[in-house]
Amino acid sequence: MNKRDLVILVADKDMAQALKGIFERPEALGIQAIEPVIHVETQHDAACAQRGVSFLSMFSENYRHGLLMFDHFGSGREQISPQDLQDNLSDEFRRTGWGERARAVVLVPELEAWVWGTSPHVAEVAGWTNGNHELRRWLREEGWLENGEVKPNPPSKAFRAALRAANTKRSSSLYLKIARKVSLTRCKDEAFREFKEILRNWFPPTT
Repeated sequence: MNKRDLVILVADKDMAQALKGIFERPEALGIQAIEPVIHVETQHDAACAQRGVSFLSMFSENYRHGLLMFDHFGSGREQISPQDLQDNLSDEFRRTGWGERARAVVLVPELEAWVWGTSPHVAEVAGWTNGNHELRRWLREEGWLENGEVKPNPPSKAFRAALRAANTKRSSSLYLKIARKVSLTRCKDEAFREFKEILRNWFPPTT
């Protein structure tokens, strides 16, 4: 039986839409074109941490690889370091039918850490018609962004505040639009770089 490429469990629709946009750009990721199947955990991050491995174990015979992805913030396991949490969950996968074919990626502190950067596309999608410079000035004035920092803190609240200030309706589709445009090579987020490395090992580009 031919197995499908990849099954993913994520914590919410925002993450699902972001991944959809990212996987539309295999060359930017440095991987071959694949068609992942993405499931959304309706009870979000804590449920992913608690039973995500069990859920994905049902798919081990039909897929080549599996990924479990959720935010560290809100996971209910914030007392455990993100790396230790990832390692623990990956160990759980090894004890299932997946073996070494599935991994966990814990986003720190949350998905919006992947969104923020110096790209002008974030301001554009968020509705800031005067551009990225004006958005970043506003973030500093409102106390979301420290001088010298690239990303506001906390990232999700800052993103929602920026949307409200621009009278832009919040929607998961915004994450899809951002993921289709922002650079996938300049992001220095550790979890994102690990995500790319995992995919490149599993699905190297075809020659």
